[in-house]
Amino acid sequence: MTAARSEGATGRRLETAPPLPPLLPADNPESLLSVKLSQYLKNKDIEKIWAAYRFSDQAHEGQMRKSGEPYISHPVAVACQLADLHLDVPTIIAALLHDVVEDTKITKQQVAEQFGNQVAELVDGLSKLEKIEFQSATEAQAENFRKMLLAMSQDVRVILVKLADRLHNMQTLDVMKPDKRRRIAKETLEIYAPIANRLGLNAIYQELEDLSFKNYYPFRFRILSKAILAARGNRKEVVGKVSSEIRARLQEMKIEAEVSGREKHLYSVYRKMIDKGLDFAQIYDIYGFRIIVKDLPSCYLTLGVLHGLYKPIPGKFKDYIAIPKANGYQSLHSTLFGPFGTPIEVQIRSLEMHNVAEAGVAAHWLYKTTDAHLTNLQQQTHQWLQRLLEIQSESADSMEFLEHLKVDLFPDEVYVFTPKGKILALPKGATAVDFAYAVHTDIGNRCVAVKINQELAPLRTELRNGDNVEIITAAHAHPNPMWLNYVVSGKARAHIRHFLKSIQTKESAQLGERLLHQAMRALHADESQIGDLQWQKLLKDYGAKDKQEILTDIGLGKRLNVMVAHQLLALTDDYMARPLNPASKQLDTITIRGTEGMAVQLAHCCRPIPGDPILGFINKDKGLVIHTHDCPAIRKFRLDPDKWLDVEWDPETKRLFKVNLKMIVADQRGVLAKIAAAIAEAGSNIDNISMEESDNSAYTNILFTVQIENRLHLADLMRRLRKLPDVVRINRVKGTTQEQRVQ
Repeated sequence: MTAARSEGATGRRLETAPPLPPLLPADNPESLLSVKLSQYLKNKDIEKIWAAYRFSDQAHEGQMRKSGEPYISHPVAVACQLADLHLDVPTIIAALLHDVVEDTKITKQQVAEQFGNQVAELVDGLSKLEKIEFQSATEAQAENFRKMLLAMSQDVRVILVKLADRLHNMQTLDVMKPDKRRRIAKETLEIYAPIANRLGLNAIYQELEDLSFKNYYPFRFRILSKAILAARGNRKEVVGKVSSEIRARLQEMKIEAEVSGREKHLYSVYRKMIDKGLDFAQIYDIYGFRIIVKDLPSCYLTLGVLHGLYKPIPGKFKDYIAIPKANGYQSLHSTLFGPFGTPIEVQIRSLEMHNVAEAGVAAHWLYKTTDAHLTNLQQQTHQWLQRLLEIQSESADSMEFLEHLKVDLFPDEVYVFTPKGKILALPKGATAVDFAYAVHTDIGNRCVAVKINQELAPLRTELRNGDNVEIITAAHAHPNPMWLNYVVSGKARAHIRHFLKSIQTKESAQLGERLLHQAMRALHADESQIGDLQWQKLLKDYGAKDKQEILTDIGLGKRLNVMVAHQLLALTDDYMARPLNPASKQLDTITIRGTEGMAVQLAHCCRPIPGDPILGFINKDKGLVIHTHDCPAIRKFRLDPDKWLDVEWDPETKRLFKVNLKMIVADQRGVLAKIAAAIAEAGSNIDNISMEESDNSAYTNILFTVQIENRLHLADLMRRLRKLPDVVRINRVKGTTQEQRVQ
């Protein structure tokens, strides 16, 4: 290889195809790559890779890394990482070319002509976004992640190259400024390391975490490194004793096994200290023991032997063989009381399980196996990637998608069963609603109740390992906005938000249309004059995509109905443009039914009901909010005519409304039951009750939220309650202190 370079080992171009090199010493990245490739590829395949190397070398000619090395050293290092996983030729070529489209004048078409469409698609998937104006660097990075994961969903090799690229960048991060090192380290810790973990790439995952820890918390990293180094000698005796005792006992039982003691990686030790609030001296299981046996039955036999050798710690056993992790990881984990009273953690797995544990989805290339478990792992990975596609299609923007992605990458999981016995892995803290969406989007959208272990439970119930969950659905049910307060999975959150936004958009457009008609009538305009031509011109002026968008903006308060009406009329041939004074126009009153949905909201501060004099306030992004005319929260806005509209109740309202009632009652046994009975007799429902703590006086304050039809119904209810001898005073509450604001 080096002999074929025209300008020596540090030259910039290979003039002729190098001969297949022997196993050369790793004195430069090219030699190291040559060694790795020769271990698993044929000569003709290696020739194709060196052709890609020369192409990339020429394209990056003159470019240098921050460290001062020729730029080509970076793609070669990335290719070396992937060669360790024995990835195929197109992936290695894509690694060598992964920056040529982004950083040079080379186009995707040129890559396709030279190396084929498959390589071109991989390189394109790896190329970052073109120069687009974003609101912030965070938004740009979020969009970059979105594109990367979309490309990854088409071909998992894209993310394997991306992870190798990030790993080499982290290995050479020392040349960056401290603030940039921290930013890149944080990003790696939050996104790239969890993705590597989710794909089962254990070695890459652990190295990314440790490198991120080193660059994000350099002082803590140095202190912890020194502490572990100092403790290594003290604990060497324990590791040696435990390893030899385990080997001896397994040999006695005629179980073939490979036993190794391993030091936990730094970041996992640090996380344990933070999560459990421990000092380093209190962390005993810095060393773990891995036992690799020949087959699955031997795993459980070995577990029995170990539990006979050392006592297991109750509650510290996990069977990831019967229920594998979502990334395909399988092992038996047990924590035991070792010699000298120190707890030791042991992992037991077969050789096939070990291969998957170390390489994850890449084990397909690394071990060329047709193992059924690996095939299942590939299917699970594909399903996860498809779920990401689904989530991104429901997300309004890149920041929202990134938020959902971070949730979906949480390493802690809970495993639950469907009624048919299928196992589902959900993020820790998942509720019944998360489960419903994990089964199917339609199940989530229509769920109304849940049975957990054959017993009815609230939808907000947090699921535990081993729960059997059955979702009850109804044909006309739909997502509840309250669900967003307790769902944790990205899929559930994305679908609920998408549904609510769709409903809000539809209802806001209907309200916007009503407001626009109202403004047209106030301007004494003939609406038949407004045709498609006028709307097309207005859409062009506003930069809107369709009429629905403008009507939605009016309904949400983002545009004034009178101004839109005036501009539409100004586009007609027979309309004489003249200064517009909206205040001089008397707008018609809008009728409120109380069933308009999310576009028309009843303020929580005063809780208006039919019969109350009301005003409608246009609130940006919330649409039309209805207050009582004497609501304390709107006093300062009464003088702004552009903010409010005349509204009135429809005489035929068909729903119940919430009202807050405050009562002073005698502190007697059974008083609550009497009040509840009176409310029920009046045909009302109790929505909420809160009581002030007793101060040993003879009376107490109770705040009720009740459901009534209208003001007459409320008056009848209050008369009934006043007749109770224990009720001293009752009044309706408006504008409580915590809600003194415009809704």
